Amino acid sequence: MIGLSIARSIELLQKPSSHLLRRGRYSETGRAYLVTAVVYQRRPVFTHFYLGRLLVAELKQAHDLGLVESLAWVIMPDHFHWLFELQDASLPQVMQRVKSRSTLTINRACGTQGAFWQSGYHDRAARAEEDLIQIARYIIGNPLRAGLVEQVGDYPLWDATWL
Repeated sequence: MIGLSIARSIELLQKPSSHLLRRGRYSETGRAYLVTAVVYQRRPVFTHFYLGRLLVAELKQAHDLGLVESLAWVIMPDHFHWLFELQDASLPQVMQRVKSRSTLTINRACGTQGAFWQSGYHDRAARAEEDLIQIARYIIGNPLRAGLVEQVGDYPLWDATWL
C-alpha cells in the first residue's frame, strides 16, 4: 500500500497549512526522503522545458556536491517531487538551497523577480522497510496519472536511478 501513503502525502499539499509541515521535521543522514515543492500560485511554469531543466540543474548540483544521493525526481508543470537520500546537509539546508538557487536562475531567465516557490515544502521520510524502487515508480508515474502523456517515457522531465 505504498502508493496510498505517498498519494496521501501529496494530497496534503492541497491544504493551505504549509507552516504546519515544519512541525516535527527531523533530518537524518542516510535516510531517504520524498519531498514536494509547489510553484507560487501553482503557476504551470514547467510546461516550458527550458525552465524545467534549470530546476533539474539545481537538483543535480545538490547531488554532485554530495548534499544528497538523488534517487528519483519528476518536474510537473507547477511542482516537483524528489526522492533522495540525505548525505552532507540537513533537509532544510538542501531545500533552501534548491529553492533559492532555482528561484534566482528561473527569475533571471524569465526577466522577473520575486517569489517563485510557495513557502515551505512537504516531506516524508521513507521507513526502512519501504521499497524505494516502488516510491520512485510512483513519482515518475505522476505525468501519466495527470494525463500529460500516454507513456512515462514520453515525458521529458524525470529521472530515476533504477529505471
